[in-house]
Order: sequence, then C-alpha cells, then structure tokens
Amino acid sequence: MTNRASFFRRLLSNRSFTIGAALVGLVLLLALLASFIAPFDPLKGNFRARMMAPNWQHWMGTDQFGRDILSRVLHGARISLQIGFLVALITAASGVLIGATSGYFRRLDGPIMRLMDAFMAFPSIILAIAISSVLGASVVNVVIALSIAATPHTARIVRASVMVVREMEFVEAARALGAGHTRILLRHILANAMAPLMVRMTYVFAVAILNEAVLSFIGVGPPPPAPTFGAIIANGRDFIVAAPWITVAPGLAILLSVLGLNLLGDGLRDVLDPRMSVNTR
Repeated sequence: MTNRASFFRRLLSNRSFTIGAALVGLVLLLALLASFIAPFDPLKGNFRARMMAPNWQHWMGTDQFGRDILSRVLHGARISLQIGFLVALITAASGVLIGATSGYFRRLDGPIMRLMDAFMAFPSIILAIAISSVLGASVVNVVIALSIAATPHTARIVRASVMVVREMEFVEAARALGAGHTRILLRHILANAMAPLMVRMTYVFAVAILNEAVLSFIGVGPPPPAPTFGAIIANGRDFIVAAPWITVAPGLAILLSVLGLNLLGDGLRDVLDPRMSVNTR
C-alpha cells in the first residue's frame, strides 16, 4: 500500500501528467455527455442556417448543410475516442502476445521478428490506408487496420523489455524452483516489463485518433454520415476560405485530444522510468 501511495503521489505531483489527465478527462467527459449537451442533432441539416459564422445560437458555426459544428464535434469526439481506445487495447494485447513469445522463446524470436520487420517496412499510416481500403469503410475495419499497423512496433518494445527481465536473478530463481513457462512469463517477467508498454499505449491512443482523422478525410474511415473529426474537416475543405470554422473546430478538438494524451504519456514515463526521474531532479 505504501508503494502504491508513493506512486500515485509522484503521478499527481508530475505537471505533465496532471495537465494531460485534465485535458483527456475534459475531452472524455464532453464525449460521454454529447447526447445531453449537444444543442442540435449532429446529422440534421437546416438550409436556412447554412454556412453561418459562430454566433450565440451556433457557438462553432454551421456547415454547408446547416448542421451545427459544435454538436458534430462533440459526437465526433465519442467516435474518435472509441476507436482510439479499442486500437490501444487490441494493440496492447497483440503486442504483449507477440513480443512476450518472441522475447522469451529464443527459437521463435527470429521468424516472428522478421515478420514484424516486414510490416514495419511500410509507414504505419500507409499500411493502415491499404488495409482499410481492402476491408472497406467502417468503424470495425478502421480499428482492425490501425491495430495491425501499430502492433509490430509495440511487439518490439515488449520483446526488448522481456529479454532484459528474463536474464534477471529472480527469474532464474523461479526457473530453478520448477516454475513453468506460463507462470514465469505472467507472474515474473510481464509483471516487471509493463512500464514501457503503458507509455506506448498513450502514444498509440493519440496516433490512432490522428490516423482515424486521416482515414476519414480521404474517405476510407467510418462511412457518412458519421461525424468523425476527419469527416468534418473533409466536408469543410472546399470552404476553407469562406467558412474556416468548419475545419478549425475539429482541428482544435484533435489538437486537445492528442496533446493531452502525449502529456499523459510523458508524465507516466517520468514516473515509471527511474532514469528519467533522476534526470529531472
């Protein structure tokens, strides 16, 4: 309990973590309450209110169909956060499975890592676009595409941590006492190799939000009329001069979400990595 209390005290005293947690918490709260606080239906247009600049009725203005931008951004945050969370979760599970297997079983390390290298030969966004284009435009396919693109690097991070921990004395002691591979991996190695993965997942979450916006922008993301960040920006690109608020509002939402997650990850890294703690003193 003392160690846990000390850990949480260090987290709360870290400025990057607290600012990042506040930003992420704010975006998450707005997304969860979108159905209650959005002033208009995000899918319903009003041609009498087309291309209206921000005013007291439409705080972020309206688009070319008269849809309220604020309502669309709030509901878009819900979709983007769902996709980002699912991508981070699936990437963590697949990265741990592949990385732990490769790092612990030496005979499997070569073939598995060569396969991961083949995936990493392509930029992640290009790989995600190719997979999403083949599978088709849907939320599920976007999650699958982004997860596949993010898994190889995550697996390498887990593999590196496992290879370091497996050579430590307490692992050798557990092996000498007759502990099986599953027990050693789960209870001794992975339990002591999770810090880099936790930091990595905040990065994956942030990149998933950005890449989902890219996929939606080019038309291979969640299909219309889903109000995703990228779809809102794509709808306003032809009106960037006449109605810049259409693209500025979702752009700021992406900025706040990604900035919060990056600060959150920096704070976790500072607290979980003793070398970073020493350097910041």
